[in-house]
Amino acid sequence: MIKKIIIILLITFIFFPLGASVMAAQKLTLMLDWFPNVDHIPVYVAKHQGYFSEAGLEIHIISPSETSDALKLAASGNVDIAISYEPQLIIAAARGLDIVAFGRLIEHPLTTLLFLKGRGIETPKDLEGKKIGYTVPGLMDVLLDAFAKLNGIERYASVNVGFSIVQSLTAEKVDAVMGPFKTYETVTMAHRGYEVGYFELEKWGIPDYDELIFATSTKTMQNHQAAFLKIRQIVDRAIKYARAQPQKALEQYFLEVPEADRKTETDAFELTMPYYAHSQKLDVSAWQRFADFALTYGLIEKAVDVKSVLWIEDN
Repeated sequence: MIKKIIIILLITFIFFPLGASVMAAQKLTLMLDWFPNVDHIPVYVAKHQGYFSEAGLEIHIISPSETSDALKLAASGNVDIAISYEPQLIIAAARGLDIVAFGRLIEHPLTTLLFLKGRGIETPKDLEGKKIGYTVPGLMDVLLDAFAKLNGIERYASVNVGFSIVQSLTAEKVDAVMGPFKTYETVTMAHRGYEVGYFELEKWGIPDYDELIFATSTKTMQNHQAAFLKIRQIVDRAIKYARAQPQKALEQYFLEVPEADRKTETDAFELTMPYYAHSQKLDVSAWQRFADFALTYGLIEKAVDVKSVLWIEDN
């Protein structure tokens, strides 16, 4: 009898070596909106702390080649998850892309229209006739147009500067740039000895919005709904950890992203902390307010009912 039990146990360990853990982790790709930076610390904390693996998930984090890649690739199903921007998702939805938001990372605008001080820019009207760069095609150029309409700027030339914000401003290729974050590029410029000014969009007529959100296609959502619910919970957990243990969170980020500029990222992290989402709740009324604004000011040509682009289950 004992021999029989031993044989059964041996067979069990041969064919099921680690019991439940033999189940392969669910692999998902997550594309960032930008190169890795402190905006993404909760994602890297979750990876480093093993929150994803505990939930049976393996998240492969990748950076985009172009600033507008992530949302398009998520909509087409070439990546599972994109970190994107609420305005970009609404613009994409109005153009017929198959896209849905299911969580958020940064809950208020960080985007600014940034310029160097001492260049004669004090109010938005001072940008009349200037050359203005933008970072994310299909988003920041459209926001720039809305900002100009709201603030009476009638003549300006827009230029796609992509990732090259600092170089474009300091080389005087442009007079200002739409898209830099008040928590990041301001720090980068200060560390290089440049004094900057900026216009915060929400203070110059553009409604409040979720700066960074998690998005996917509706088809991917149908296939991985349970995984995305776990990711929302994990992101909340990681943000709480970052708030409770900021120094540890920052060090974990540096371990995950060793190429990061420690001085810039440390200073930027302190500025970014208040903006991390306090919940994964996607506010339908606030999103609809932005979508209606987008239609009124020409960001989109077709009205968007945001209920069709928000996964609000368990909000």
